[in-house]
Amino acid sequence: MTRGPTQSTSYADKARLVAKPGANPPAVILVEPQLGENIGTAARAMMNCGLVDLRLVDPKDDWLSEKAIGASSGAGEILQKARRFPTTEEAVADLEVVYATTARRREMVKTVMTARTAAGDMRARAADGRRLGLLFGREKYGLTNHELSLANTLIEVPLNPEHSSLNLAQAVLIVGYEWFQVGYDGPEVVTTYNHTKPVTKELLQELFDHLEKELILCGFLRNEAKRPSMMVNIRNMLQRADLTVQEVRTLHGMIAELRYGRREDRPKRQPGYKADAVED
Repeated sequence: MTRGPTQSTSYADKARLVAKPGANPPAVILVEPQLGENIGTAARAMMNCGLVDLRLVDPKDDWLSEKAIGASSGAGEILQKARRFPTTEEAVADLEVVYATTARRREMVKTVMTARTAAGDMRARAADGRRLGLLFGREKYGLTNHELSLANTLIEVPLNPEHSSLNLAQAVLIVGYEWFQVGYDGPEVVTTYNHTKPVTKELLQELFDHLEKELILCGFLRNEAKRPSMMVNIRNMLQRADLTVQEVRTLHGMIAELRYGRREDRPKRQPGYKADAVED
């Protein structure tokens, strides 16, 4: 695979795109969630995105049940610290800016943002020390107009208009992910070398010499006049591949094997034979 010129690389065995949780994250308010499992999966989505303050408005099921904790998949701490409120007004009372999610337009004058735009707006307000909240509605019919009126801004996720509904955890994850991503300043692409490393020019030259030798012997480079330009093309092709040490070793072994193919006079392998050895 050709690796792009702007691609960042990592010499770690396993590369990861590491991000840091944003400071002063918004609270997540779930209005009348129906099932403990839904609360658990929403908590899991929160943990994924560095959101820690879970508020539950009149939940219809136990958020600390075995099913809820199991569904949280390691986010039980968020469930343990979750707070219950009898009304939405009380759940948002201490907040200064609230964003409410909705899947359909309402008959009201309100700023509507995509989750991505809202995330940028939230980050700016969080940096100013504002107390923020994300309001999510019921699984079946979302938020009422009255509840939406408690929010400063509405968040709408552009999706297939023929099927744009999301379950509770999906909605929390999408909005939370955009919040988390706004603060990500790492590379967009990394390469994991998995116990190897990029090849040096010295090792690459040894590969070119080995390959050219075998291509001459097999007759592929039989035209001496065209040989230099053909080798330039081959070198450029392999240079673009940005090979690793292990890949070069593999190519050495392939070239050595192709010398004999299925011929009867193929030499027997000797003890200690290495696939990356360059045969004479």
